[in-house]
Amino acid sequence: MRLGRDVPKALVEVGGTPMIAVAARQLLASGVVDALVVTAPPGHGDDMRRALGTVSVPCEVVDGGTTRQASVAAGLATADGGTDVVLVHDAARPLTPPALVARVVAAVRGGFPAVVPGLPVTDTVKQVAREADEAAAPRVERVVSTPDRAALRAVQTPQGFDRALLQRAHTEGAARAATEHLAATDDAGLVEALGETVHMVAGDAAAMKITTAHDLAVAEMLLEAR
Repeated sequence: MRLGRDVPKALVEVGGTPMIAVAARQLLASGVVDALVVTAPPGHGDDMRRALGTVSVPCEVVDGGTTRQASVAAGLATADGGTDVVLVHDAARPLTPPALVARVVAAVRGGFPAVVPGLPVTDTVKQVAREADEAAAPRVERVVSTPDRAALRAVQTPQGFDRALLQRAHTEGAARAATEHLAATDDAGLVEALGETVHMVAGDAAAMKITTAHDLAVAEMLLEAR
C-alpha cells in the first residue's frame, strides 16, 4: 500500500477519523443518500463497522471481491431492491463535497442514466507506445501523440447510475471482474462497453483521491482549514 500502513486504506485516519467514516459523513450531508452499502476487504468487516460507528441511515457492510469491479458487484447485489439510483464512491476520496454528491444525483434523476464528475486536465498529456526499452536506464518510452487536453477530464467519484443500467453493465462485464488487468477501473467504463452514453458534471478539487502519504497530508490540511 502506497500509504505505508498495515490496514486497508479506508481505515487509515484523516484528521483523526477513519477515511470511511469521513466519506460516509460527506455522503449523508448531501441529503440525497438514504442507505449505505460498504464493501470491506475480506476479514475486515468488523473493523469497517467499528470505524463507521452509528450512521443515520440503514448501513450494511459486506465482503468485497479481489478487484474493484468485483467489490462493486458485491455491493450492488446487496443494495435494497427498491433503490432506483446508485452511487459508487471511493472512500479514498473522503473530502468529496456534499454539493458534488447532490449534483450527480440530480443529473441522474434529470434523465441522464450514467453520470460521472470530472475536472479539466491542466497538465499536457502524452500518449506513449506500450513497448519500452527495458534495458535503458532510466526507462525510456516512445511518445506517439499529444491529445488535446481541452477535451480531457480527470474523473472522480461518486459516479451515479440508474440502478437497472448499472446492474446490466455488471452482468455483461462479469467475466472481467476476477482478473485485475481485465477488470474495469470504473463503473462508467462498464456502461460504455454496453454502447451506452455516459455524461459528466463538474467535479471539485476537494474530491481528491488519497493514494500517497503526501496526498494524506494535503487532505489533513484541507480538513483542518475547514
